[in-house]
Amino acid sequence: MNRIFLDVHALQTVPPSNLNRDDTGAPKSAVYGGVPRARVSSQAWKRATRTYFSDENLLDPNELGVRTKKVAEVLAARITAMDPALNGAEALRLAAEVIHGATGSKIEVPKRKADAAKDGADEPAPESKYLMFLSARQLDGLAALAIEGADDIKVYLKDKDNKARAREVADTRHSVDIALFGRMVADSADFNVDAAVQVAHAISVHRVDNESDYYTAVDDENTDAESGAGMIGTVDFNSATLYRYAALGVHQLAKNLGEGLREEEPRTAPVRRAVEAFVRSFLESLPTGKINTFGHHTLPDAVVVKLRTTRPISFVAAFEDPVTGESGHLREAVARLAEYIPDVERAYGDEESTLSWVLRVGPNTEKLSGLGTETQRLSDLVQSVGQAVAERLDKPA
Repeated sequence: MNRIFLDVHALQTVPPSNLNRDDTGAPKSAVYGGVPRARVSSQAWKRATRTYFSDENLLDPNELGVRTKKVAEVLAARITAMDPALNGAEALRLAAEVIHGATGSKIEVPKRKADAAKDGADEPAPESKYLMFLSARQLDGLAALAIEGADDIKVYLKDKDNKARAREVADTRHSVDIALFGRMVADSADFNVDAAVQVAHAISVHRVDNESDYYTAVDDENTDAESGAGMIGTVDFNSATLYRYAALGVHQLAKNLGEGLREEEPRTAPVRRAVEAFVRSFLESLPTGKINTFGHHTLPDAVVVKLRTTRPISFVAAFEDPVTGESGHLREAVARLAEYIPDVERAYGDEESTLSWVLRVGPNTEKLSGLGTETQRLSDLVQSVGQAVAERLDKPA
């Protein structure tokens, strides 16, 4: 299969906010171009993107997975749903054995919880030592195997054929989120899935210095004679125009999804569905750090999407020299991109094989209008990108 890359670039302005905190509670930052910048980590925006799939019903639940240490509890619930006679501790025991047989990962009660149980607490459920990412189809398949071998699950999994089936179930029919963001199984590298998506840390196009908000909270039951606040504290924040970037390897996504998640559909259909869901989710999602405090609900002001066969290209270098606009930062950031993108494409791009789209809001983004096919709505952009991806996939290698 030919290499196909989808580059998604966005400029997004956020008001005073604390989207992504460091270990001190301050907004994350980075030095770029010799000056401090606001930063939102790739992990924060990938998490927001992944949860947006289900929050907005962009994908069927059967096309998504769950990432948790409590995988035994999740699998036990499915076992009980399939066979109500298998429940409680028995379902948990079967789940733990099947996961261990399929992935090699030990599923045990954490020591701290086991110690607490000695003091009279309820018997805790076994857990994985690390976050385990399994698709809905994989969980259903493992639950079916657990029920099949319920009479003596350890003997059942000692059979080479049964163990091979369990391993196959755990490593096929990946969900869209696993196919996009990858999976690492520490105890068995064979089950690792290479991520199809690379997400850059979003950084401000200009210098940013964090600020601090001193706040007080009043005790509603205080009398007039009781002065002072019931609580005082500080919250760090900043505001920024962010450059956001993600690169999606469509060929890797197709490989990860394999034959797809639905029967009797064209091989391009699950890939197109995943691509469209990712583009929409990446652009519309928003990390929710301190969102009740700041209500930072914004959307990108400008989006540029590139479908190319060469290699991913970030345009962040347009902002290595920080923007210093006196009347806001967006207009100058747009002008930088409008100058930089054609120069990079001329030097390194492939005009014949590269497709470009632009989605923009307001007069401050007008200079981007000539950089690609302009779309009026996000839904139009998503549909056009999805169709182009499907057409590229259908072309012979």
